Amino acid sequence: MSEAQSIINFHQARFCVSADKLNQCPDDSLAEVAFAGRSNAGKSSAINTLTQNGKLARTSKTPGRTQLINFFDLNIPGIRIVDLPGYGYAKVPVAVKVHWQKHLDAYLQHREALKGLVLVMDIRHPMKDFDEMLISWCEKTGMPLHVLLTKADKLTRGPAQSTLLKLQAQLKKRLGENVTLQTFSALKKEGVPELRARLTELLQDQETESGA
Repeated sequence: MSEAQSIINFHQARFCVSADKLNQCPDDSLAEVAFAGRSNAGKSSAINTLTQNGKLARTSKTPGRTQLINFFDLNIPGIRIVDLPGYGYAKVPVAVKVHWQKHLDAYLQHREALKGLVLVMDIRHPMKDFDEMLISWCEKTGMPLHVLLTKADKLTRGPAQSTLLKLQAQLKKRLGENVTLQTFSALKKEGVPELRARLTELLQDQETESGA
């Protein structure tokens, strides 16, 4: 079996490096998918649930603690997932927000290995300003986008599905086949297989293309 056909074992994810600026990032890998979202959307919990490692991504009761771009190697060399700085927490100093924004933009614009974005949104509070900014960027650049509607356990199935379908219709009009969406619950471990499957598509499609 070739590397391009190897199974990605997300539970083998391990910390690689943290970067404050683009020039501190590791060499552009074969492929990476980055997780982005507001500070209180449940991004770190989603990564920890995905990887079955409760300590992999930093979680805190104080949103805004993820201030660096964190890279995690997977079991296939050159394949990574990335945790981008949380954004939008009011208590973070303005100067820090400006720094985050500058270097987040640099990463998005210039990181050649970036093959897709996972946008983490609290299903109860979707489509905030930061979410719209990243969606618009994906719309302009053609970057594949996977929307992860977290904390789905906070809603009953009916309202959760209604929110999913509403956003699906809205975003498909803008991004077409370049966007996928799902509900997710870190608490109940729901949506993990779907997330792993989509990440595998994004990472291994690119890997296969590069080896063709």
